[in-house]
Order: sequence, then C-alpha cells, then structure tokens
Amino acid sequence: MEAVPARARAYVACVALLAVVCVLCVLPLSATHTSWSALALLTALYAACEHVVRRRLGGTFYPVLLAGAFLLPPSAAALVPVSAALLDRVEERPVGLRRVWRAAQPSLAVWGAAQVHWALGGRDTVVACDFPHALVPAGAAVLAFCLVLTALDGGLLAAGVGVPPTPLRQWGRVPLRRAWRGLLSRSLAPVAVHGLAGLMMAVLWRSRYGPVAALLVLLPMFVSCWVFAQYHRERAAHQATIRALVQAVDLKDGYTRGHSERVGQASVMIARELGMDDERVEVLRFAGILHDVGKLGVPTRLLRKDGPLTPEERRIIELHPEYGHEMVRGISFLGEARTAILHHHERLDGSGYPYGLVGGQIPECARVVAVADAFDAMTSTRSYSRARPVEAAVTELERCAGTQFDPRMVTALARALDRHGWHPAVTADEAAQRIPDRQPVAGSPSGAAR
Repeated sequence: MEAVPARARAYVACVALLAVVCVLCVLPLSATHTSWSALALLTALYAACEHVVRRRLGGTFYPVLLAGAFLLPPSAAALVPVSAALLDRVEERPVGLRRVWRAAQPSLAVWGAAQVHWALGGRDTVVACDFPHALVPAGAAVLAFCLVLTALDGGLLAAGVGVPPTPLRQWGRVPLRRAWRGLLSRSLAPVAVHGLAGLMMAVLWRSRYGPVAALLVLLPMFVSCWVFAQYHRERAAHQATIRALVQAVDLKDGYTRGHSERVGQASVMIARELGMDDERVEVLRFAGILHDVGKLGVPTRLLRKDGPLTPEERRIIELHPEYGHEMVRGISFLGEARTAILHHHERLDGSGYPYGLVGGQIPECARVVAVADAFDAMTSTRSYSRARPVEAAVTELERCAGTQFDPRMVTALARALDRHGWHPAVTADEAAQRIPDRQPVAGSPSGAAR
C-alpha cells in the first residue's frame, strides 16, 4: 500500500496545485461577497459531519459541501472541505498523500459546482427562495460536482492507484479505457439526493429562520445514511459468507479452483442477455458461485481421484446438489439461488439428477447455471480433460440443447460471448506432460458434474 507509483503521486500533486490556484486566483475578487461567519460555520460543520460519517457509517457526506456551493462564492466554497481533510485521522497509508487528496478533490468539485451555480444566477434564487427556478441552477451545480469527482477519480485510477481513502482497494493501474467506466452513473443518484438536502439547507439558511433551521435538514440525512450503511454492512456480510464457502470448496477440490467464480460470471452474462432485472441477476451470480458448495460433503479422495469413477463413487458425487441445498437452505438472502444449487444437474429430457425433473419443471435459474457450469467445465483444463476452445464448447452446448440444456439459455450465452468475449482460466496443474483420460460423469457432455 505504501509503494504508490510516482505517476500517481504526481497526479495528486497536480490536483492539489490546481485546487490552490482556483482558490487564490478568485479569492480577492469574491472577498466582498463572502460571509466569513457562514464559511467558518460550514467548515466546522462539514468537519464534524465527515468525522461522524467516516467513523460510524463509512462513506462521505456532501449536503454541507453543496450547501456551501449554493451559499458562498466559488473560492470560499472550495475552502469548506480543507479542515476536515487536515483534522480527521487517516488510518491507511500513505497518510500524507491521502490527506492531500481528501482536501484537493472535494475542493475542486465544490469549486466547480459553485461556479456553475453562480453563473446561472443561483445565488439570487436561493436568497429569494424562488422555487421551482432555484432547482435549475442547483441541478446544474450538482451535475458539475459529480462530473468533477468522476473526472478526478478516474484519473487517479488511470494513474495507478485505487481511489483513496477506500481501504479495500489495492494500488494498481486501471486501463485507460476502463478508468471512468460506471463512475458517473453510480454517483449521480446519491449525490443528487445530497444536493437536494444542500439546497434545502441553503434556502433555510437565507430565510428568516437562519442557520439553526438549516441544521435540522441534516437529521433525516443522517438517518438515511445510517440505513444505507446498515444495508451495505449486511451486504458485505453476505459476500463474506459466500467467499468463505467458495474458498472451502476450492481448497477441497483444487482441480476446479476458480470454477465457481467463472460460473457466476457466465450466469450473469446469460441473465443479462435474457433481460432479467438487477435483483435476479445478483441472485443468479450467487447461484453460479455456490452451485458446487455441496462438494464439501463429498469425500476429498473422490474429488481428486485421477482414474475413472466406479458406479458407487459416481452416486456419491451426484449427491452434492442435495448436500449444497441443505447447507444453504437457511440463508434467506440467496432466494431462488437455493433451487439452482439443488437442480443445476437436471436435464430437459428427465435423465438428470437428483430428481429427474423434465423440461419446465426445472427452475429457470437452474437451467441458467447448468449451461454456465457446463461451459466453464469445457473451457477449463482439469485432471480428466483438457480445455476446449470457446467455439467448440458453444457448439457442444448447441448440440445438447433441447435434450440436456435449455436452448434459450444456450442462445443467450452464445450472444453474450459474441458481444463480450470470454477469457477462460486454467484451473488445473498443467505441470504434468500427460493428462490422463477421464470418463465423464453420466448426463454431462463435459464432465461438469465433477
């Protein structure tokens, strides 16, 4: 974490220098329009809010910053986040670089928002409480705020470092074409909500009720931030549970390490191609990742056996969907992913297991995972088979469509692969010169049941 690339340090220094220039060049011109008491109060308030939010809730808190953009000249508004960056404790290294970034990035963002707001006459609409006309310059200012944050965050990613101060991100350069992808869309909605709260603060601040009334706006914002923080903590706990289960399977069946994550990725590709909503796509991702969790109940000697399986050994391995379903039955957030874990080895013609379901009796999510599972099994090298090219795997899936696999799922995967491509990873140890032939498990053209 400490070995930050020199280009990233230079980038942060340039951003900080630009922030200083923006403040100093305009400050003398706007000094006569600045309410220094409002600036001092907003600065202290933002520092307190950032301390509470970062320590207790995690994340950032923009209503006070945006209220500053609506109330103060640009150069004065840019000073609001500086004290929070300098006073708040930084736990991740490098401390100095993170402090500079925490001060410079929001300073430039709020400076840009204030410039747009003032240029569109927003100050007059706030003072006059002129609704709905006040919404136009405020909305433009929020958009400018988001654009600046996005531009700076993407630049830092491209320069070779995860965006501070996120402790889970690792230093590492992101390709230029992907550095800004999704940043604006993810931040626009929450920042817009913070901007509306900031506008309410600014209007109340300029009204006859004064700053005390403006502070009341922060109470529901803190409540909403707390609710979102609880949601993200619960989601993080879910992810940790899933990671622990997958890691346990990978340790037990070393030949298929990484298989679960790739099946989850392929399941997501199919689900999105079918037009499923985001919630179902997430469920399909969980189903793909956990489809083989029942292998924890299968003896390790069978999972790692190099020779052909006996009929009795095959019957034991074919119990893994039921073991998996039993393991995750009490995990409520998985939803229909549990049925996919149970039925992902069923076949449309009824010759699958564990229950021999036919056609539409097989849950849709299980039909998605079945195709994703077989596809990755065919495109990955294992102890009993070498990896096939993607085109050959798709051809095999199409050949088995209608008997083993749902043709709709196979077509969706083929379309998604044409659009996005696939980069299969080798999951077996290829040090050996010769991989022994292996009899695939009955009911799977690729040995995916193993």
